[in-house]
Amino acid sequence: MAIHRLGLPGGLTDSPPGQRQTASVTELNDRAREVLRGVVESYVETGEPVGSRALTRKITEALSPATIRNIMADLQDLGLLYAPHTSAGRLPTDAGLKLFVNGLLEVGNVSEDERASIESRCAAVGRSVNEALEQATTLLSGLSRCASLVMAPKTEQPLKHIEFVNLGPGRALVVSVTQSGHVENRIIDTPVGMPASALIEASNYLNARLTGRTFEDARRLIVEDLKLKRAELNDLTARVIESGLASWAGEPGGNLIVRGQARLLEDITALSDLERVRTLFDALERGESFARLLELANGAAGVQIFIGADNPMFANTGCSMVVAPFRDSQERILGAIGVIGPTRLNYARIIPLVDYTARTIGRMVG
Repeated sequence: MAIHRLGLPGGLTDSPPGQRQTASVTELNDRAREVLRGVVESYVETGEPVGSRALTRKITEALSPATIRNIMADLQDLGLLYAPHTSAGRLPTDAGLKLFVNGLLEVGNVSEDERASIESRCAAVGRSVNEALEQATTLLSGLSRCASLVMAPKTEQPLKHIEFVNLGPGRALVVSVTQSGHVENRIIDTPVGMPASALIEASNYLNARLTGRTFEDARRLIVEDLKLKRAELNDLTARVIESGLASWAGEPGGNLIVRGQARLLEDITALSDLERVRTLFDALERGESFARLLELANGAAGVQIFIGADNPMFANTGCSMVVAPFRDSQERILGAIGVIGPTRLNYARIIPLVDYTARTIGRMVG
C-alpha cells in the first residue's frame, strides 16, 4: 500500500502558542519517539491530555515520570506537543500528528470480513456506477465511523447500448450500457401524448450512432446530425433524443457524494467548534474545496493524509482527511474517495480501509 508522506511545514498558522520550530522524525532519539507515540496513541484513544505518570504505563521502555516530563518539555519546544492548560498533560500539535503519521505509524490490515463487505458494496452488477459508489461510500462511513466522500467519475467508456423505457405520461427512463457492462440510468421528461413508437425510434436512432463511441464523442456527432436530418425524424422523436442527450450534459467533473456528516458532530461540545464544522460541510456540499484536494491526490501514488492546516478547508476545524485516488485499467485517475474525521482519527485503521476501497473501486470502474 502506497502512503504519500507529507512534509512538515515550519510555522503552522493555527498551532497553539509557544511553538518555536518543528522537527523531523530522524532528529528524535528512541526515547523521544516512544514518548511522542504514547502521547498520540493516548490522544487517539481518549481525546484528552496525557500526563507523565499515565505514560509510564503506556510506553514499553522503563522511564521515570520525571524523565518523561523532561522529554515532553523537549517535544513541546520542538513544536510537536502542547499543554492546553497549566499543569495539565500534553496533546500533540498538528505537526506532532503529521510526524507520527509520516514516520512512526504502524498501519494495520483490513480484515477478511471488511474486504468482503467492501467488494460486495462496490460490485456494480445490476446497478449504475454511481449507485455502487454511493453504497461503497456509505459502508466506508460506517466502518470508519467518520464522514466519507467520493468524487464519482463521469463515464468515458465506449457505449454498447441505449434504450428508452416509458415510465408513464411525461416521463421516461434512459438506460445506457457501456461495453464493459456498466449501467447508467437517467429519468427524462417526454412530450405529453407521445406514442410508444417515438421511444423505439429514438432508441434505434441513438444505437446506430452511439455504439462503440464514448458519450461525449457521440453527442457531438448526433447534435450535428440532428440539424441535418431533423426533417426526416418525427418531431416528438427528435425532442426525446434531445432530452436524452441533455440528461448527460453539464457533468464535466463528475459527482460529489458525501455520507455520514453527522458523525463529525458526535464529539463536539463547543458552539465555536460546531460552527467551524458546519462551514466545512458547506465547503463539501459546494464541491469546490474537495475538487482542489482531488487535484492534489492526482499527483500522488497512493493514500494522502491532510491534517489541520495542510489545506485551508480544514484550518481551525479540528478535522483531518485521508484520501486516495482510484484509477482505471490504464492507470488513469478517475476520481478519489476519502474519510474526514477529527484529527484524532485512528489512522492505523482508516488508512488501509481507504486504500483498499479505492483499489476495489478502481477494479470496478476500470
